[in-house]
Amino acid sequence: MAITPSAERCAALLTRPWPRAAASALVGALPALTFPVPAWWWLAYVALVPWLLLIRSAATARRAALDGWLGGAGFLLAVHHWLLPSLHIFILVLAALLGLLWAPWGVLAHRLLSGSPGAGRAAAALLLVPSGWLMVELARSWEYLGGPWGVFGASQWQVAPALKVASVGGIWLVSFLLVALNTAVTLLIWPPGARTTGSAAGLAGVLACVLSVTAVWLWAPRPRSAGSVRIAVVQPGVFSGGSGPQRRFDRQEELTRRLAGQRVDLVVWGESSVGEDLGRSADLRNRLAALSRAVGADLLVNVDARRSDRPGIFKSSVLVGPDGPTGERYDKMRLVPFGEYVPARSLLGWATSVGKAAGEDRMRGTHQVVMRVPTRQGELRIGPLVCFESAFPDMSRKLADDGAAVLVAQSSTSTFQHSWAPEQHASLASFRAAETWRPMIHATLTGVSTATDAHGRTLGPRLGTDRSAAAVYDVPLAGGTSPYVRAGDWTPAGAAGCVVLYVCWRVVRRLKRRPVCKPGRSQPRS
Repeated sequence: MAITPSAERCAALLTRPWPRAAASALVGALPALTFPVPAWWWLAYVALVPWLLLIRSAATARRAALDGWLGGAGFLLAVHHWLLPSLHIFILVLAALLGLLWAPWGVLAHRLLSGSPGAGRAAAALLLVPSGWLMVELARSWEYLGGPWGVFGASQWQVAPALKVASVGGIWLVSFLLVALNTAVTLLIWPPGARTTGSAAGLAGVLACVLSVTAVWLWAPRPRSAGSVRIAVVQPGVFSGGSGPQRRFDRQEELTRRLAGQRVDLVVWGESSVGEDLGRSADLRNRLAALSRAVGADLLVNVDARRSDRPGIFKSSVLVGPDGPTGERYDKMRLVPFGEYVPARSLLGWATSVGKAAGEDRMRGTHQVVMRVPTRQGELRIGPLVCFESAFPDMSRKLADDGAAVLVAQSSTSTFQHSWAPEQHASLASFRAAETWRPMIHATLTGVSTATDAHGRTLGPRLGTDRSAAAVYDVPLAGGTSPYVRAGDWTPAGAAGCVVLYVCWRVVRRLKRRPVCKPGRSQPRS
């Protein structure tokens, strides 16, 4: 295939430092379009190809590392752009620092894809490039680095085969297969017009990804039906002129009273739905207990306040029955960096002056809790999560393993009301449900509130960011244990093993190539 003059000019431009740096950030940002709000899920199958092609064309491993770093920074900035009003310039610093995680991945991809790889190197690329990507996702998923928001596999939250794959290997297996597919396409299309063993491996890689998903679809077991419950979500919405705690509480109270006579088993309010500790306010306890009696069901509220029995401010899921708080309580364990606490506040406390970082750190809970809720059919066991804890697969997996029949996430993204954040957050419920075979309720203050069944399918109605309403869901329960809950995070563990073996092989190979100095002879100069 002849190379056109425009392609030659483009290639020449990419040899210059600044244009190439801009291109790296741009192609790295491209996968952000696969997540809500754009939700171009189909783009995920090729979204990494431009980035991989750029890394492949790097003249040196150092240049590939820079391409990986800048691409990673561009990706994080695009996925989290809605944090800009809260963190201001600090979001650029965070993106640049966390983007460094992709630098080793850039080197790895360059070594495996550059030039015209033979069959062995191409096959290794199909395994190691997605394995390296998973190591990056796993590292940045550490709660102190921001958590697993924007994991590549999450782009497939509406795709039934991907959700089935998640029930076997979690969201990590979905990410692995997506990156493997992108790697295969990269091998298949470059160099253009050339028939190489790498291209043949690329074609084989595409077919392998398709066959893997098909095999999982046919083999993976399905959860069994185990009855149903009626769960209501109360979303007060945004009030003109602000949404102070008292006005919000009054609206939630009004919406909850409308549920009387609808035979609900549980009513769920969003994160920070109660602004005063129930141990301090007899009035709040009495009002909530009266609501429980009027509706005929327990209320799961979320208290964001200074505790009366412990020092500090906690965010707590609290179950309230007809006689008041039942004693079932969960204190949020994983807090949002710079939103609910400032890491190393003595060093980074200045962030509170340039954004909306927490003025006072929230306190952490110590363990997860499975709550027992009395219903008309018997006892319902629920597993509460607060805010971005729904992004952590291990937390929902632990709750399912501990016996929770329904996962309940209480959230508030009102600070980011007109951004991509509410839709992105709500979409995570599909993966947590599919991974664990446990339906999930996602209740927010201002939208998006939703419910999903044990297969990850959305149940109606869905409360968007323009709604102030209460919604009742007939939630089908599921029995059995999903392969992912049973086996755990075997995908990232296997990926880590592959990367470690590759690095060891490279080290041994380099040592063998070193010249050996024989006795009586001087070592040759390099």
